[in-house]
Amino acid sequence: MSEKHIYKIVFLNRDQIYEVYAKSVYQGEMYGFVIIEDFLFGEKSSIVVDPSEDKLRNEFAEVRRSFIPMHEVIRIDQVKRRGSAKIVSADGAAANKSNVASLYTPDKK
Repeated sequence: MSEKHIYKIVFLNRDQIYEVYAKSVYQGEMYGFVIIEDFLFGEKSSIVVDPSEDKLRNEFAEVRRSFIPMHEVIRIDQVKRRGSAKIVSADGAAANKSNVASLYTPDKK
C-alpha cells in the first residue's frame, strides 16, 4: 500500500506569503512552474473558524490545479500532518523572522 504524503507549500503571491497544504506537488510541463493539486483545508463544520484559512479555502474552492512560478516558491516540505493554512504579509514576515526566513530585497541605490 502506498504511503499518503502531505506537503506544506510556502510561496509569495501579491506581496503576501501563502502557506498551503496539498496532497500533490510537482514540476509542471510548462517550464518554470510548480503545480499544486488536491489542496487540504480543515473541516468547514468545525466550531472554531480560522479567518485566514477560510479566506484561502474560498480562494481555492474551484481550483483543480494551481501553477505557481518557481521563483515565487519559498519552501516545500513533506509533513506528517496538515497544519493550518494561512496568509502572512511579506512585510510583516520580513520584520518578524520567526515566521519565515528573511526575504531577499535588493538595496535601492
